[in-house]
Amino acid sequence: MIDPRMLVEHGQAVGLPAPVWFIQFFKALGFTLHAVPMNLWYAGLLVALLLRWGQSDHGRLFGSRLLRQMPVIVALGVNLGVVPLLFIQLAYAMFFYPATILMAWFWIAIIALLIPAYYGVYAYAWGIRNGADRLPTWRTAAGWIAALFFIVIGFTFANGLSLMDHVGRWPKLWLAHQHAGAALGTALNVGDPTLWPRWLLMFGLALGTTAAWVVFDAEWFARRATDPSYRRWAWGFARKLYALSLIWTAAAGVWYVFGTWSSELRDTMFHGPLLPLTLATALAPGLGCTLLIAVGWMPAKRLATAAVLLGQFGVLGINAVSRQVVQNVNLKPYLDVLAQPTDVQWGPLVMFLVTFVIGLLVVAWMIAQVRKCDA
Repeated sequence: MIDPRMLVEHGQAVGLPAPVWFIQFFKALGFTLHAVPMNLWYAGLLVALLLRWGQSDHGRLFGSRLLRQMPVIVALGVNLGVVPLLFIQLAYAMFFYPATILMAWFWIAIIALLIPAYYGVYAYAWGIRNGADRLPTWRTAAGWIAALFFIVIGFTFANGLSLMDHVGRWPKLWLAHQHAGAALGTALNVGDPTLWPRWLLMFGLALGTTAAWVVFDAEWFARRATDPSYRRWAWGFARKLYALSLIWTAAAGVWYVFGTWSSELRDTMFHGPLLPLTLATALAPGLGCTLLIAVGWMPAKRLATAAVLLGQFGVLGINAVSRQVVQNVNLKPYLDVLAQPTDVQWGPLVMFLVTFVIGLLVVAWMIAQVRKCDA
């Protein structure tokens, strides 16, 4: 049997061009920034389509609003996704590239799915731009196909990133998907027990982000165009949706931790300095739900909804940090990512930081302009 360590490149001509802590920080921060809009198209798009299909006038209104916002949300999510992907390829190249080569055709198919999904949300959003309640069949189909494609894209990403973490599965997959020693790129990591709960866990967190967006949109973007009864509905629906998110996330999290983690990984994460991080990650969604319930009674609704959205950002952030730590623990038997040599290039780092900050300021300005124009 092939030793998996033989498939990992250990030698480097030069050191990492940035400090390891810098890479780890921006990998987690970038993923968290990406996760907010990504959650809205991953689960929020499906929720919006179901609400448009339902009987509640307020539900149909929110569904229409989110679907009209979806083209901008997708654009922001795709662009923000560049940051974590950049740092994955920087410090984890020896794991990322072999994993994605094994499933190359599925990995490339992400682009083939993303483009029609993007056009699909445009087709649906353009159809309801004037408040149309009934859409042509092809526009309705485009919206549902987009939702399906985004879910498949999430599943494909989960495949690649879970395979990246589990080097021990590479030899078996390569032997089953190779010809004359060349990888065919047709492998999927569906046999990995961690894949399914990880994928479902992300969907559960996405439902929580959608719930936070329901009230944020109601108080910040829809206030001039709606009456108080809609905003009351928004708070009530958001609490129910976050409760579903909490149950879903808890079930997937328990399955993931106690059903798929090795005894060595559990021992590492449940003892010593990592125990507070593990507990915080487990409790964060519950605190997010509590925050949504508690601040709903505040008279300053806009401040309350900002707190809810920031709280959900914190939930996603601590999950990203915990996921980062688990990844490093899983990969350490093959290569200690944190111990890689560095040859810091300060010029490019400063350029990245300046561009990153300017980019976030531009995004904030664009959102502010959208809010001014939203009716």
